[in-house]
Amino acid sequence: MAREAREAPSRAAEQLRANTGLVREAGARLRDLAPPFAATLARGSSDQAAAFAKFLLETHAGVPTLSHAPSVGSLYHATSPHFANVPLIAISQSGRSPDLIAAAQDARDKGAVVIAIVNDTASPLAELAEIVIPVHAGPETSVAATKSFVCTLVALTHLVAEWSRDEALLAALDSVGDVLEQAAVADWTVAVPLLQQASEMLVLGRGPTLPIAGEAALKLKETSSLHAEAFSSAEVAHGPMTLVGAGDPVLVLAPLDVARTGLRERLDDFAARGASVIAAGLPEDIAPAGTILPFATDVHPVIGAIAQIQSFYGLAEALSLSRGRNPDSPPHLNKVTRTL
Repeated sequence: MAREAREAPSRAAEQLRANTGLVREAGARLRDLAPPFAATLARGSSDQAAAFAKFLLETHAGVPTLSHAPSVGSLYHATSPHFANVPLIAISQSGRSPDLIAAAQDARDKGAVVIAIVNDTASPLAELAEIVIPVHAGPETSVAATKSFVCTLVALTHLVAEWSRDEALLAALDSVGDVLEQAAVADWTVAVPLLQQASEMLVLGRGPTLPIAGEAALKLKETSSLHAEAFSSAEVAHGPMTLVGAGDPVLVLAPLDVARTGLRERLDDFAARGASVIAAGLPEDIAPAGTILPFATDVHPVIGAIAQIQSFYGLAEALSLSRGRNPDSPPHLNKVTRTL
């Protein structure tokens, strides 16, 4: 897990070089298509990447985006005819999960334009897609996905930047390799002693960092058997906050854009409850946190969100080992989940 996560910065930089022409053409095709909405199709870590795609599409391309449940197509065969000429972004590292393949095929049969974001371009999912965008992560053997997730986020950002002709986002992608290298060496293991004995915790994000919080919570479950739940920093006040008391850990992955609104006040609330707040973000936003994690804040908010998960993976691996577990091979999990 540690070795593969460390490969992500160079793999992402190489991906951008390799995919330049392909993604530019895909973006032009999608602009010409001008769909009324888009959809995503994924499970597990890839579904957190799909949530990132939804954020990007809605805020940068102005395209409403829904999450298409795999079972609608794979079990019920009830994909709506309204999917005709609508992009369906199917995300899978392996491209071999039977339910995703069946759902993508059902959508294509209804006229959807299937876009496969995959690491394995020889996979069945890639073969049925009209547009294939390789993430170029290279072989990933750890069950806990790391570099493939980071590379998928970069590929989605690249696609949306070309689709929307967002020059600021395209320019920010030029620095991805350097930003992720810096994030990879940022030491977040200061949080290990605070989480080593924890049985449950919250992970907060908002805007571009909410899917990052979702992926972090999933990795804490997978690699440390720690019951972590992700919430929006705005939504957490609507009930879940009552679960947090003195000493309870809260990991905050703070956004760098307008989604940071109200975050300082929320962290003040957690601090007043005696929670153990661990945070990465702008200093003025996360000042109430007891533990501040190193994080470069002078970057594009989208790239900053990707950098947070890059840094987090080092913490997740160290925490798993400190709890006596094997982060490379979590119990009861497989690399390819065969659900149908």
